Amino acid sequence: MAKKTFRTGDLSVLEMQNYLNYLIAPRPIALVSTIDKAGNVNLSPFSFFNLFSVNPPVCVFSPSRRVKDNTTKHTLQNLIEVPECVIHMVNYDMVQQTSLASTEYAKGVNEFTKAGFTQLPSTYVKPPRVAEAPVQLECIISDIISLGDGPGAGNLVLAEIICLHIDEAIFNEHGKIMQEKLDLVARMGGDLYTHTGMENIFKVPKPIMQQGMGIDKLPAYIRNSSVLTGNDLAQLANVTEMPTLAEVKDYLEINSFIVDQMDHLRPFPDSRLNYIHQRSKTMLRNDKLEEAWLNLLAGLHYEEIIVHELINNQL
Repeated sequence: MAKKTFRTGDLSVLEMQNYLNYLIAPRPIALVSTIDKAGNVNLSPFSFFNLFSVNPPVCVFSPSRRVKDNTTKHTLQNLIEVPECVIHMVNYDMVQQTSLASTEYAKGVNEFTKAGFTQLPSTYVKPPRVAEAPVQLECIISDIISLGDGPGAGNLVLAEIICLHIDEAIFNEHGKIMQEKLDLVARMGGDLYTHTGMENIFKVPKPIMQQGMGIDKLPAYIRNSSVLTGNDLAQLANVTEMPTLAEVKDYLEINSFIVDQMDHLRPFPDSRLNYIHQRSKTMLRNDKLEEAWLNLLAGLHYEEIIVHELINNQL
């Protein structure tokens, strides 16, 4: 696939911001409350944000210098005065209020009031919490790292979490968090957002749970497919071993229609390959990994039978 290539030094700051905000997405949103020495509260969202450590538990977010005029944000100014904050995770129910809180109000204006959020006193830090947020992380600031003094330069805020407040409604009966109940929102480019509703959530088994064979060990019949994508092949390669020949024969006996269809397509080898690979591709989409493997090896077994017949006929 053709690519456009850019040297970053050839792009303006505004162009760089536009490209990267679209390309590095979606990004989780931290709605951060801070307070200055005079007691003025500020509330502002940041999508340059993520979790970077669990021991100690540290989040990092970046109140970057404004591109338009190179000024710093009230959040950063407050953190220099009072190095504490509360990071709130933003769900779909509060995304419009969160966006409103991003308005550049004058110093001293409380965005809790402007956005209609409810203030709750925190347990260990001075900035208040947003009552509506499903997750509230009380943090102390261990460091602020400036990445430059020009427009768009970041300021990495290392926020160590000292207390977590989590809605009881997102826990199941076993005390585990139900990801779909959070319905978290993430930032993309321009005015675009996305959220983690159930329709957008899927599972990918972790390779660290077992040592997958790897794509390089797949049979060429599978590895060189023009139907199966890299994603498909990676799912197949994330197993420790292939089904046995006995299992494949049992599968063919139960699904005899596969042999019937392959016999029908016998004069057309490319069509046979496409038939088997399309079937397995559909199975993979429906999380039927074992059946996808059996179907592929059934096709391979059929091809081997044809080869043996050809050899015997030549003899």
